[in-house]
Amino acid sequence: MTDAAPTAGRDVAYRGFRLPDDADRGVLAGLRAVPGGLELADPVDRLDHTDADGRTRRYVAGSWTSPPVPAGFAVRDVVPSWTGQTPGGCWLRVELRGWHDDAPATGWYVLADWAADDETFRRTSVPGQRDADARVDTDTLLVTGATVTGWQARVTLLRPADGETGGTPVLRTVGAVASAPRAEAAATRPAAGGPPSVAAPSGADARPAGVAPAPAAAPGAARTTPAAWGTVLDVPRYSQRLHAGAHPQWGGGGDSWCSPTCTSMVLAFWDAAPAPDRYAWVTPAGPRPVVVHAARHCYDHAYAGAGNWPFNTAYAGLHGVDAFVTRLRSLAEAEAFVAAGIPLIVSAAFTAGQVPGLDYDTAGHLLVLVGFTDTGAPVLNDPYAPDDDGVRRTVDRDRFEAAWQAGSGGVAYVLRPPGVPLPPAPDQPNW
Repeated sequence: MTDAAPTAGRDVAYRGFRLPDDADRGVLAGLRAVPGGLELADPVDRLDHTDADGRTRRYVAGSWTSPPVPAGFAVRDVVPSWTGQTPGGCWLRVELRGWHDDAPATGWYVLADWAADDETFRRTSVPGQRDADARVDTDTLLVTGATVTGWQARVTLLRPADGETGGTPVLRTVGAVASAPRAEAAATRPAAGGPPSVAAPSGADARPAGVAPAPAAAPGAARTTPAAWGTVLDVPRYSQRLHAGAHPQWGGGGDSWCSPTCTSMVLAFWDAAPAPDRYAWVTPAGPRPVVVHAARHCYDHAYAGAGNWPFNTAYAGLHGVDAFVTRLRSLAEAEAFVAAGIPLIVSAAFTAGQVPGLDYDTAGHLLVLVGFTDTGAPVLNDPYAPDDDGVRRTVDRDRFEAAWQAGSGGVAYVLRPPGVPLPPAPDQPNW
């Protein structure tokens, strides 16, 4: 077991809840505990919703509300993530609100109306939520006017009231990562469905360029996990650009599929990829239909892209892995995961020449951190390579860390089987 990672110089805190074990920590309404989660049992509410096919359906609902989670600092933003199951026609609504001084500091905001499939229900973030306290930026709650030092989550489970589905939704996990303001705040996403601000990769997870150097780490933060240096995990290499121009209805096709391509690589690493019959619908099959399948099932219909961070981890959770979104403060923290055998999916922004070896402009791009050289240089699987053979890249440590921290605030997807332990967390835990 490695030592706990150092806490570098900014406030970030993650808290997750595993259900049904943590159910009694919050408030149940209409749900019951089953092996592996909470399911809708005795609905306590009804909701009318217009679905992807244009029909307005009535749903019955129940919910689990987390306890208030103190962050211990002034919060600038909160990103939720969850895992669950939604049989045909069922869905989950994920909401957040801010807390301060033992009381709600904001109202509730909808961060996701999510379903595993899209045949009858349109998986979507919910744009247009803005008031004097906070606003929603796709998958992130941004605090603007309120004083917030904690958060609370509410997940509502819904199924058709007419009984058209034979199943019921299940919630397995829910959590969120809260972050303080930074010297160089993470850029916000471009307008939903809008063009990227700089050249390819033009993922819908893109965020504006103009990357500044990352804030300096606190003294002592350079301590590393020695086992990570010289460790490179055998993550398969997938190029998103093999799918360029294909299936443009999901975010424009392969040129913009960095996030689902990375998620597919890591699922394959864990032998957790979906079975071929799950993606037999892909026609034409193309070079790697499992990536097309992932792009479709991570797609955010309001944002018009497949780069919604928690939609990717929720998709991964459908395949038997634990998955969540967090922010890491440094590559020193990332080393703890590599030393534990866990690759990370990280989001960075950079211009051509800023990170040698990544010679293109991007407003926001997902890559898999698969390891480190003997001297501590990051080793990446970059899905924007023209083919699979070019996916593996070794880059300058300081320059890549700056592009990652300034581009997304250190966002990372953590995917691993339940039996694989996480590394020990820092004193201020962000996993």
